[in-house]
Amino acid sequence: MNAAPFVKVCGQTHLSSIDDAIALGAHMCGFIFHAGSPRSVSPARASLLESGTLKRVGVFVRQNADEILSVMSQAHIDYAQLHGRQDVACAARIGSDRVIRVLWPEQHENLRSLQEEIDSWASFCAFYLLDAGRSGGGAGRRWNVAVANRLRFPRPWILAGGLAPGNLFETLTLCRPDGIDLNSGVETAPGLKCADKLRAAFNELDSFSHQEKL
Repeated sequence: MNAAPFVKVCGQTHLSSIDDAIALGAHMCGFIFHAGSPRSVSPARASLLESGTLKRVGVFVRQNADEILSVMSQAHIDYAQLHGRQDVACAARIGSDRVIRVLWPEQHENLRSLQEEIDSWASFCAFYLLDAGRSGGGAGRRWNVAVANRLRFPRPWILAGGLAPGNLFETLTLCRPDGIDLNSGVETAPGLKCADKLRAAFNELDSFSHQEKL
């Protein structure tokens, strides 16, 4: 059986919450470079938020490849999370090994259509991220994650959408992502991560991992 998935804590705006994520064992931290988000940060601000050994992910919605590469350089970003209409040519320009491609299962009428989109990105991303809703992000709810077991992922995939302490154990019994994305479910307000909620989430992941080993 699989161990608990790795953790990305997205929507980072303060150094204290990044420090909490590091101490708890997170693997990635995310910065949102989209002015329409209440969690948006500027590249200059993100560059000042030290993150230790965490891989740094930038979330991009409307930017093109040139803009994305500029922000990645300025803010020391390891992975570009393509959250908009960027195409495979954009991903190739950034570097396929540096791309996280966001997909929305609810955009698709059936699993065949979703699988075709997954396959079309196989050579152009390092990770997939599957989120709730039909576009954008921050829906704060979980999609029908059990369908993921019927899909084939050529690259590791990250689960997002409504994840919070109290539903992680159940969610991970329904599907087996390689990673999970924590954001609004561990906040007290947009961009303000709660140390107690983060700790509760990691404790639940530890419980899941222990159960899997029994």
